[in-house]
Amino acid sequence: MAKEQALQTLQAWHDLLEKREFDRLRPLAAETVVFRSPAFFTPYPGVEPLVHIIATVNTIFEEFAYHREFWTEGFDAVVLEFSARIGDKALKGIDIISFDESGRITEFEVMIRPANAAVAVGEAMAAKAGPGLKALLGKPA
Repeated sequence: MAKEQALQTLQAWHDLLEKREFDRLRPLAAETVVFRSPAFFTPYPGVEPLVHIIATVNTIFEEFAYHREFWTEGFDAVVLEFSARIGDKALKGIDIISFDESGRITEFEVMIRPANAAVAVGEAMAAKAGPGLKALLGKPA
């Protein structure tokens, strides 16, 4: 794994997130990228669903902040610890981001606690992102 490429991708991730320029996520993700939601078992494959989900979740999270990062020994994955609020519920979570040899994101998995906050995120995302996701995945609304 090329450490420099993964570090550059993560730096670009933090920058696009801060600037809310989610279209910049497309070239950072491998075509085969998979997003794993904290609310649903079924993964979402593809770049467009990833961009849609990330852009949408950033409209429902308040006071989002990363606190710590943990890299695997080979720099092929990073775990980012975060906190946020959704309505009156405070939450903690992690993003697990895996990279290919060129530093592109191959998997993006999110875990959230406590359970009531994860449920609130799932409900808000189903309402806001659900119709667009179904269209992107070619499913009836």
